[in-house]
Amino acid sequence: MNSPQELHSAHDRLREIFDLEGAGAVLYWDQATYMPPGGGETRGRQLALLARLTHEKSTDAELGRLLEKLRPWAEKQPEDSWEAALVNVAARDFERNLKIPTSFVAEFSEHQSKTYEAWIKARPANDFASVRPLLEKTLDMSKRLAGFYSGYSHPIDAFLDGDERGMTVARLKPLFAELRNELVSLLKEVRAHGEVDDSCLRGSFPEAKQIAFGEKIIRKFGYDFSRGRQDKTHHPFMIKFGLGDVRITTRFREEDLTDGLFSTLHEAGHALYEQGFDPRFDGSPLANGVSTGVHESQSRLWENVVGRSLDFWERFYPELQKDFPDPFKKVSLHDFYRGINKVNPSLIRVDADELTYNLHVLVRFELELELHDGTLEIKDLPHAWHAKYHEYLGVTAPDDRDGCLQDVHWYGGRIGGYFQGYSLGNILAAQFFDSAVRAQPSIPSEIRQGEFSGLLGWLRENVHRQGRSKTPLEIVRAATGQDLSLKPYIAYLRGKYLSAPYRK
Repeated sequence: MNSPQELHSAHDRLREIFDLEGAGAVLYWDQATYMPPGGGETRGRQLALLARLTHEKSTDAELGRLLEKLRPWAEKQPEDSWEAALVNVAARDFERNLKIPTSFVAEFSEHQSKTYEAWIKARPANDFASVRPLLEKTLDMSKRLAGFYSGYSHPIDAFLDGDERGMTVARLKPLFAELRNELVSLLKEVRAHGEVDDSCLRGSFPEAKQIAFGEKIIRKFGYDFSRGRQDKTHHPFMIKFGLGDVRITTRFREEDLTDGLFSTLHEAGHALYEQGFDPRFDGSPLANGVSTGVHESQSRLWENVVGRSLDFWERFYPELQKDFPDPFKKVSLHDFYRGINKVNPSLIRVDADELTYNLHVLVRFELELELHDGTLEIKDLPHAWHAKYHEYLGVTAPDDRDGCLQDVHWYGGRIGGYFQGYSLGNILAAQFFDSAVRAQPSIPSEIRQGEFSGLLGWLRENVHRQGRSKTPLEIVRAATGQDLSLKPYIAYLRGKYLSAPYRK
């Protein structure tokens, strides 16, 4: 059946929205990488203008009329019709966007830019007081944003329905409670076997050599530098301007090898996902990650399941020894492997080991719930942060710089409905990898040879290519043959941390 003219007209309008979002992404990327400090105020206005124009295009009555007319046509299409999926996703987005006033979108965008600029200065200065009024406004605006939607049992459900469709606070609470119990039990078992020496990871590692080594690996993974690049920033991220331009950023510390290396692998995992969408989706809402959890599953899979595995380093450790002979020529592969996987409760989420990482996420998720429930105020956030870290991880930050100021998310976006994606991503990373290996048992041996096309090919076909053409849970079921499951993740962690290579 030929596509109706209304579909072509709607697609043209959706492409304009996509391109406006891409233009805003360029400005944000520049702000986070190369923009001079004096450009903050002007950049805030520019981003607000683009946000307003994007929202106006996203809620235009003619777009709504076209999508409404196309819905009966879409219902008659085959289940695998990407054009029908485009109509359904675009119609859902239109209905959600219509609930948000354009003036609010512009106001919130400008506020977020202003808060981000303040955070850049406040964190190194350990100055929570300077951003507290801005964060109070962020919370107020986040509550207003949630309030524009209706019919949800919890305010954060309004965000989850957009970013993590199929998830609710009521569903996440028992899942995370089970995860917490499993982690606490496993942590006790692992720590009973004694401490791991990771001193070899600290020393003097020239930044240029770190960058070159990391880029060599992600090229092997399949990251296409003809459609991407890597730059430095305060807080690493991946960003897409279009399917032909998917960029990553990271940060490096010359005294610590792991920060830059694993940030590079992590952001490359995000980028591999975005570079893998069906090319037909370019310029449409289908050319986006289906959820924060699925997106994070790709970064955590490549960073941890692959990048911290013994199979991986059997191939790449000799190259690391060649590039950084001091100290690694004197360090065995197994000692290095144990070092990069050391379990040690810490203060910083992005530096956390795999086993305790989710406890960092649960702290943030629970604080967001309390902020929206009204049981916690912004002024008490630093104290609440320290208390939860002491309770869950047994550590207390000496200041707010490594406490509630450490993550950019609340200072560059909304408060609520974001951090849960990190834990869902860890769970899904193990579930996807387990399914990939069951489908292609040669994947582990390929990784030992530095060959990743088998794994990437499976992910491309079963996860990446889908974009937003299916719901998150539909993608999980189709790829793995089951619903979201905690079992592969717990089995992965137990197999890794209780096995001989780690226990020595």
